[in-house]
Amino acid sequence: TGEIVLDLGSGAGFDSFLAARQVGENGKVIGVDMTPEMLSKARSNAANNGYHNVEFRLGEIENLPVADSSVDVILSNCVINLSPDKSRVFVEAFRVLKPGGRLAISDIVATAELPEHIRRDIALHAGCVAAASQIFELESMLRAAGFEHIQISPKEESKALIRTWTPEASVADFIVSATIEAVKPAR
Repeated sequence: TGEIVLDLGSGAGFDSFLAARQVGENGKVIGVDMTPEMLSKARSNAANNGYHNVEFRLGEIENLPVADSSVDVILSNCVINLSPDKSRVFVEAFRVLKPGGRLAISDIVATAELPEHIRRDIALHAGCVAAASQIFELESMLRAAGFEHIQISPKEESKALIRTWTPEASVADFIVSATIEAVKPAR
């Protein structure tokens, strides 16, 4: 409790509201989304449900509208994968985290190189698939941004759900949902 949490790609605010319950009245959640429509929904949802410790800001995850070293935890749910510049997202995440702050995201990762026909399929791109980075690539980006204690934990059980996303059922042979955790050094 009492932490400042940043939700990347906050959408209508649902993950932000879950985090708001965890941080309590002494904490704060900042949601960032790039679409005014989603910000409007999120702000309305916050007002209608009495969330006073949540704030929503318009911005892109590659250029966060958040001060340096100002948040304790960064959350995200299948959003970083959609960025055309994931390295920049991790650099920005590192910038806004306090020393000792942590990244705790869930996203789609590639377990093998995606075949060209999957990468080109725009429907899969919108579904959080075609732009998936391989685990070693994500580790390298996180390390280059300055993070330590990097853990990328694939959730093999997610493959069953992934098979339902597209008629191209073999896509589940190449991607998986994963928890991605890392820490900004305390020094």
